[in-house]
Amino acid sequence: MNLPLLYWATEETGDPRFEQMAMKHADTAMTAFIRPDGSVNHIVEFDPFHGGVVKTHGGQGYEDGSSWSRGQTWALYGYMMSYMHTQKEEYLHAAKRVAHYFMANIPESGIIPIDFRQPKEPAYEDSTAAAIAACGFIEITKVVGQHEKDVYLNAALKLLKTLDASRCDWTADSDCILTGGSAAYHHNDRHTAIIYGDYYFMEAIFKLKGNDLFLW
Repeated sequence: MNLPLLYWATEETGDPRFEQMAMKHADTAMTAFIRPDGSVNHIVEFDPFHGGVVKTHGGQGYEDGSSWSRGQTWALYGYMMSYMHTQKEEYLHAAKRVAHYFMANIPESGIIPIDFRQPKEPAYEDSTAAAIAACGFIEITKVVGQHEKDVYLNAALKLLKTLDASRCDWTADSDCILTGGSAAYHHNDRHTAIIYGDYYFMEAIFKLKGNDLFLW
């Protein structure tokens, strides 16, 4: 999600090196972070001298080899950003692969767990993952055909309607909108407000209304 800063730097300066660095990073993450099933590693440790992956780490998810839901959304939305700036088809395919994994794991309730491979109990959740995923799904709808568009749009609407119905505090007594955000599975800050949850929730709503102020 930070790579658009490098794409922007090339656009502003005309120096192609910034974009080249961004694409090198995106290419590396595409092979080292995204698993064949579309799930995503959170942390990958590389050999700084010889290259190559040394091992992976669970990071903010449940454990190594699990599937931190917000990490899925950073990859989903992030690869859409790289595709939009470069038109490299592999980035679109990466975003869609992660999107399909995410969609396949949306519970019937629409409430997104912190980690898609966490134990059923305790039922820790992360509303920010739902909001970010909705933004990514909506971006995909802009570049695919009608049949695919409906699939991604319906997934986004399911997430947003669930948040609106059960995870939004619309009262004047609260400074936040979204509740149910969680920093990490093994962290005390669970089921609370996280400011970027509000941001991505609002961004998704603006996208649906067609007046999105696109910052990326």
